[in-house]
Amino acid sequence: MPTIGSLLGINSSLKFAVGVWMFCRGLFIATIGCYDEAKKDAKTQRTVSGVGLDKKDTVPESVPTMVEIKRKIPAHCFESKLSTSLYYAIKDVAMAAIFYTAMCYYDNHYSGNIVLDAFTWSVYWLMQGTMFTAFFVVGHDAGHDSFSNNWLINDLIGTIFHTFLCTPFYGWKLSHRHHHKNTGNIDKDEVFYPIREDLPGAKGMVLPGFGLGMGYYGYLVGGYTPRNVPHFNPFHAFYSKHVKPMCITITAVLLWSCCLWKYAQIFGLKNLVCYYGIPLFIFATYCVLITFLHHTEVNVPWYGDSKWDYVRGQLSSVDRHYGWVHGLIHNIGTHQIHHLFTKIPHYHLEEATQHFRKNFPELVRICDEPILPSYWRMFKKYLDNGTVKKDSDLHVYH
Repeated sequence: MPTIGSLLGINSSLKFAVGVWMFCRGLFIATIGCYDEAKKDAKTQRTVSGVGLDKKDTVPESVPTMVEIKRKIPAHCFESKLSTSLYYAIKDVAMAAIFYTAMCYYDNHYSGNIVLDAFTWSVYWLMQGTMFTAFFVVGHDAGHDSFSNNWLINDLIGTIFHTFLCTPFYGWKLSHRHHHKNTGNIDKDEVFYPIREDLPGAKGMVLPGFGLGMGYYGYLVGGYTPRNVPHFNPFHAFYSKHVKPMCITITAVLLWSCCLWKYAQIFGLKNLVCYYGIPLFIFATYCVLITFLHHTEVNVPWYGDSKWDYVRGQLSSVDRHYGWVHGLIHNIGTHQIHHLFTKIPHYHLEEATQHFRKNFPELVRICDEPILPSYWRMFKKYLDNGTVKKDSDLHVYH
């Protein structure tokens, strides 16, 4: 005969299942809606709202040098201040801790109404996933050495914040720097580049929306086809000169995985999934959306290696505003100036961008469209036009 405790456990599990189902259903409906709108936009060739996205000549005839651009940016924008960087990092941790504590309190004292529980959990998942994304950006700055002027502090901070997100910091740092060295290069960029028709994977199946959060961790494990560089293999040729730091940061992720397993043993798998797993998936989805939209937009050129140069490649970036979360995720959508000068910390990006836009208006690219419709619109264009001829030296989405 079932006990009261077992009945309460079954009731709690049912409420949890209903809450997760309602959240996933809402997410699915929103996703399908955005995708349908994207298909309509692709058929009607709707003009995208923004700056620099309707240029007939997408390739600048001449561009200033990096030195000429840098002269127009105030010198203090390039200065990292450890105390300021730590302030933002600590603030992010404090906010995430507050969300976690508040959700625990609600769960222990007020849960019971299915509709209210579903709403409260959904808000928690969105906010905590956003804060996890802020964690990632802190580690991102550390990976560019813009967190501080000390490489050891940068690597330590990056390892701590990225390990929490099950991301091996050093492998990510190296692959991300490779992306910055080859931005907009069809033949050498790291991810979401157009694929030449004669290469493996050119006509392979692509998961809807690149698999959203699953796609991010798939990329870490296996790399991006056809230039696959796995982030959990320290002995891959790409990391030949960095085996030791690779092993250290991979070990850190393994140790963190043990901590998560212990948490599940003590508090239950359901709590691990609810309090950590779903926000982690939302963070990873943020990463896929943000990374794809940084360089994928109509009339933003991709160059073959023979035609590519560093400045033009970095300028093949798009600034986007992420609404009410823009500041929470440290202005990561303000991307053109970041690609030109990775040493600018996130808290100087907006100011530096204003000077860049004022002095080089002809080089500015801004998309004003809301993020989700923009993502699905460009994902559809990527599916239709993401394969290029083997001898093409220029590719533009229209």
